[in-house]
Amino acid sequence: MNCRIVSCTNLAGPMAAAVFSVFVAVTTLAQRPAGAGPPPNNNPNIDDRVRQIDEGRLRGAETNVSLEEENQKRLQAAIANMKEDYKRMQVLRNDIARNLVARKPLEYKLVAEQTAEINKRASRLNIYMQARLPDEQKPSTLDELKNDEMVGALVRLCKLIDSFIENPALKNAATVDSKDAAKSKQDKADADRDLFGIIKLSAGIQKKSVSLIGSP
Repeated sequence: MNCRIVSCTNLAGPMAAAVFSVFVAVTTLAQRPAGAGPPPNNNPNIDDRVRQIDEGRLRGAETNVSLEEENQKRLQAAIANMKEDYKRMQVLRNDIARNLVARKPLEYKLVAEQTAEINKRASRLNIYMQARLPDEQKPSTLDELKNDEMVGALVRLCKLIDSFIENPALKNAATVDSKDAAKSKQDKADADRDLFGIIKLSAGIQKKSVSLIGSP
């Protein structure tokens, strides 16, 4: 039950950052030749007013630059978080699968910790991805798992994570061909469905595991 680590580099596509361009205009006063008569505006405060306008533009430009830098920082932080969430979900999935293949008795404390982290990371990915489900596909409340259903539930969770991680909509987000728009839309719908399934099932397993801690 081996899985490859998924690269999340292309997931930056759906999260476009605002780019601000800065342009500072410098205002100058036209000088009339000597003896040509009075200047068109002999307001003694005109120089101060021009200076204020220029300073205001400069401050606006500095503000725009600061906003751009802040947006870039947020974008890079979001991408870093997504990469980390994907890697950790896969590592946790592999750890669970390895114990299942070895037919080791379930360590409920460990399972509770693993599924709690999977739930946390999947929920954070959902914030970034803004996953959506049609009303008819929205998950119902998960019935409490029985003791003998834990292994099967963990197998289902591993398969859901596999399906989600390998989804073409996520792996190829930056290289979508317009001719494949319909397929891309379906892939995204499948990814949303899998993500909701991971969140729901991991929460159910975690809850049941906590109740079984200390059980033989």
